[in-house]
Amino acid sequence: MTLPITLAIDTAAPRLQLALLLADGRCDSWVEDAATGHAEILFDRLAGLLARNGVGYADLGRVAVTTGPGSFTGLRIGLSAARGLGLARGLPVLGIPSLLALSLGAAGPVAVLLDARRGEAYFQAFSGPGVALGVPRLLPMAAARAAVPPGSALVQSPFVDIALVARFAAAAAPGDYPPQAGYVRDADAKPQDAARIPRRAG
Repeated sequence: MTLPITLAIDTAAPRLQLALLLADGRCDSWVEDAATGHAEILFDRLAGLLARNGVGYADLGRVAVTTGPGSFTGLRIGLSAARGLGLARGLPVLGIPSLLALSLGAAGPVAVLLDARRGEAYFQAFSGPGVALGVPRLLPMAAARAAVPPGSALVQSPFVDIALVARFAAAAAPGDYPPQAGYVRDADAKPQDAARIPRRAG
């Protein structure tokens, strides 16, 4: 089966990661440390990745983007870019949850545990790469460590293998992976409703 040329984007962690899965099965990646400023460099780096592989936007078959949990700002940038490309080119856009993406490098059962600060962790267990045993959870750090199933590998790095994300997304059903942010924890910033000016009637 020939897979579609797939672009994968990850801006959930303090890196910009791009991968391009080509029709011949090769995958080329661009990885650059970027704690901030993803928006300023994303399309420039994407243009470079496409150019060095002789691929144009018209050649893309689908777009994938990691959906978190991760940086609120980073997630919005990646999702906006992916959705914009999908809308402009009429492409399916897949949102790949970051904890699932981190499980893709495992050889067997794996638990993903990411430091969420405040003594908490994002946690999800998988029976194998990409095969979730439950939904992502926000747990006290000690509870998350205790929840790791016996015999499971443990992933604690927030950096996905973006090439594996591209390969996973190329074969996945788009309807199963909507491009929506998966924050797990609510945003720290809250709307200032008390300061809002009431809308004038009529």
